[in-house]
Amino acid sequence: MSGKEHLEFFTIDTSTGWSVPLGYPEGVEQKIISGSLDEERRRGNRTRLLRFKPGAFTTKPFEHEYFEEVFLVSGKLTVGGETFGPNTYACRPPHVPHGPFRSDEGCLLFEIHYFTDEAKPR
Repeated sequence: MSGKEHLEFFTIDTSTGWSVPLGYPEGVEQKIISGSLDEERRRGNRTRLLRFKPGAFTTKPFEHEYFEEVFLVSGKLTVGGETFGPNTYACRPPHVPHGPFRSDEGCLLFEIHYFTDEAKPR
């Protein structure tokens, strides 16, 4: 199923439900808000919060098979040597290398990930 369920405004509990995403170091955590992504079958979509605790960093660029839209809600994030602040946005098609990432003060990101017909394997 590629759709998402209908959700009206509700308060998101940001104090629980965080986990370290596969391939990320300790100090970087996600909280899935809606949907799911099946990377093996290349289908689905998800919306998540991703937070970097102060001083958290990754050591190599990421590349994936799905589209990714990212909105920096709070804090500062350094991406490949350039630092960005709140209210900045990125949209990445499949197979675009991005990162490594670092957040000296910590940050919160709102992300949407999805597959489309364009997100086919090469």
